[in-house]
Amino acid sequence: MANAETATIDAPAAGRRRERLLAGLGRTAGWLDALGLSFLVPLVRLVLGDSPREQLGELKRVLVIPMIGIVAFLVAWAAFAPQIQTSLGAVPGPAAVWEQAGNLWEDHLREREKAAAFHERQDVRNAKLEAAGQHDRVKWRSYTGKPTYLDQIVTSLITVGLGFVIATLIAVPLGIASGLSRTVNGAINPLIQIFKPVSPLAWLPIVTMIVSALYADPADWLPKSLLISAVTVTLCSLWPTLINTALGVASVDKDLMNVGRVLQLPTRKTVMKLVLPSSLPLIFTGLRLSLGVGWMVLIAAEMLAQNPGLGKFVWDEFQNGSSQSLARIMVAVFTIGLIGFALDRVMYALQRAFTFSATR
Repeated sequence: MANAETATIDAPAAGRRRERLLAGLGRTAGWLDALGLSFLVPLVRLVLGDSPREQLGELKRVLVIPMIGIVAFLVAWAAFAPQIQTSLGAVPGPAAVWEQAGNLWEDHLREREKAAAFHERQDVRNAKLEAAGQHDRVKWRSYTGKPTYLDQIVTSLITVGLGFVIATLIAVPLGIASGLSRTVNGAINPLIQIFKPVSPLAWLPIVTMIVSALYADPADWLPKSLLISAVTVTLCSLWPTLINTALGVASVDKDLMNVGRVLQLPTRKTVMKLVLPSSLPLIFTGLRLSLGVGWMVLIAAEMLAQNPGLGKFVWDEFQNGSSQSLARIMVAVFTIGLIGFALDRVMYALQRAFTFSATR
């Protein structure tokens, strides 16, 4: 009898907990979608017993069908790759590419072990010299081993980040000015139409010569090669942000702008309080496009200029011509694609965080 009463009392409490969990899941669903984890929502709802038929259908749409597409691609790749012969041998299949990904990781670990051993020997040597009172002979050197695959990834991310920041600092103010003033828009629109289609391969020689002339004494934290690649990224990626910012500012509700004029708000407050909040969705759309363009441009710039990064890794492997080179290049291709996807998801999450709606 007591057990039956306890079960009767616990049932409403369990129902309330379930409702709270579902409500919390509804609030986080948008963030999970922004991060590319939307399949977790129907999974959790299914576990909580919320409309199993509906959740199974949603799970099929967001998880099962994409997985079928990926599996079909891998099967077709594995079946047709061995039949295509190149100068470096047959095109590697998924297993060979996965194996080279593991080898690149192991190479990174071995290089880190060498670096740790080098610093340990240096510390022991310097400690002995200091104990002997020979402080003038103490020297600290950086490890100069070859950059690993992960080092190349980090270099490319730093470069595209720097180029993207510079492009944003240029494009957003220019876009706001263009959207607010027809005169400014008329002045810069021809320049946008001329320079927007220019390839990074055309910009790179010009940027290289100008940076080499103006940045003759490079700082340790900003090598000349990194700055050249970053400026090339800037020149090719600022246009989507500029165009979308101008469009967003120009499409701000005219009644809202009239209210600002009636209140005699200064230009700075008008921009900060009225223009930016209304145009942020389109600005972020431009930023997402610019980051995607910048990431693509960077790889081409690194390949052509032989600047450190993933592009140089791909070119070096192509020139190497070993039996493993093609598989390593394909590892780089998948890495570039996955990083590009991750960068877009990060920008989409920021868009959801700083705008009232993800779409305009």
